[in-house]
Amino acid sequence: MRSKLFVPGARPELFAKALAGDTDAISIDLEDAVLEERKDEAREALCRFLRSDQASGHGKTIIVRINGLQTPHFERDIEACAWPAVDVINLPKAESADDVRRTAQALARWEEAHGCARTIGILANIESPRGLRLAAEIACADARVVGLQLGFADLLEPLGIARDNPAAIQQLQLAVRLAAGEAGLPALDSAYANVRDPEGYRAEAAQARRLGFMGKTCIHPSQVALANESFRPSDDEIARAVRVADAWETAQREGTGALLVDGRMIDIPFALRAQSIVAMARQLGLLPAAAL
Repeated sequence: MRSKLFVPGARPELFAKALAGDTDAISIDLEDAVLEERKDEAREALCRFLRSDQASGHGKTIIVRINGLQTPHFERDIEACAWPAVDVINLPKAESADDVRRTAQALARWEEAHGCARTIGILANIESPRGLRLAAEIACADARVVGLQLGFADLLEPLGIARDNPAAIQQLQLAVRLAAGEAGLPALDSAYANVRDPEGYRAEAAQARRLGFMGKTCIHPSQVALANESFRPSDDEIARAVRVADAWETAQREGTGALLVDGRMIDIPFALRAQSIVAMARQLGLLPAAAL
């Protein structure tokens, strides 16, 4: 999931349009993007969309950001989301393993009530000091957790930390990536609010990719291409990954646990990384013809 396009829950006319674009996933937001007096209206519109033909057959991931456990909307949001078309629930302001477990239990109840045979995942937002401190516990809390997502605005603004402080951003990205890695899960980078600053978006995405993030949130369609390009493996990376994966497969057949490729030692961690790049390149249709 290189790109995840934010779609306001109060704008149902945009749901299908967003799915038709180039984003890997859409995230329909019932939380901050919906005024308090329009929460019921947004939930009803979401339910209609999720049960329509428009919500299927598109090949994209559908995520719904619900209102948090501390709000009166949580249970009704889960009820509105627990339909087969939804892949993932985005849980805002996750601050403990118990938050995740309670969300998982609510999902299970409504999945059963709606006859939803598939299991809906949980993408947990890390956007508070407590959530950051307990991020690894949050990631490991339940099998439904599919990853962690950074939320810079909620995390930084109350603390008075500048959003354009590269050192602070990098430290937070690394902390969340390591916490997700402890659970063997991916991490998704935060939104970038200035849609008129593509270079700023690109720079932050490049740093996130160097730190092992899988993708970045987009708050405007113009950012989708930036995310897709930033988190796409380069042609050189793909070519090297193919060489490493092929050499590793040969070495395994010959009973060798480590080898050299292009003068660099390769063992299990490097081989697994190469295999993941090859898999992503195959999914995106980027593999050289000889490697297909």
